[in-house]
Amino acid sequence: MPPCVESSVSHHIGEFHESRISRVKTIKLKDVLQKKNPYLFRAKNILTAQRLIESLLQAYLSSSEEELFGEFLEELAIFIAGKTVNGRKSPGTGIDLEFTKDGVVFLVSIKSGVNWGNSSQYAALRDRFKKAVQVLKQSKSVKSVQPVLASCYGKRRTVNNGEYLRICGQEFWYFISGNPQLYTDIIEPLGNQAKHHNQHYEEELAAVINKFTADFSKEFCNDGRIDWNKLVRFNSGNLESH
Repeated sequence: MPPCVESSVSHHIGEFHESRISRVKTIKLKDVLQKKNPYLFRAKNILTAQRLIESLLQAYLSSSEEELFGEFLEELAIFIAGKTVNGRKSPGTGIDLEFTKDGVVFLVSIKSGVNWGNSSQYAALRDRFKKAVQVLKQSKSVKSVQPVLASCYGKRRTVNNGEYLRICGQEFWYFISGNPQLYTDIIEPLGNQAKHHNQHYEEELAAVINKFTADFSKEFCNDGRIDWNKLVRFNSGNLESH
């Protein structure tokens, strides 16, 4: 792996950890209580305020971390393509990367994993690809355009469905770098200073758990027991006349 890529991974993974910590420090109890399913946690027979808060935060933050790390991987892929194939951030809406190779203009939409969207999101992506291809083909210098749906991890093999090329995992990293081992090479620098960053994160998370537990107990507990009816009304009650 080129030193510049290793340096970029090591540097930007720090930004990912800082984003995690920032999100924990700015989270609001009401957002956690309103955005997660109270019925699920009641069905799991959670009896203590602290356990409920920990479970709610884990569910809330895990989706947030997946989004943050997906953004990190997408930016890393764009950076690598910039060094290897003169790739650049695409001006097209919903398209992340654009580069020309062997006379073909590749328009790449980068997703973290293979299970990234629903049918309407796939339809919107196909529409964006079609519009971007039409714009590019207005230029006489452009002979061929290939839309690509890329996933940073996953084992699905490359498929061309006639609308776009679907490529993921090792084949994607090889596609933008020419290095068949890049997909494993980037693992090591991802762990740089992970212990330090995670310790800081856990300290901030513990402080939030303690604060939220106290606030929740005061507002949603009655004689030491969780008042599930009050919690559900806070989460879902919207018939003002009743």
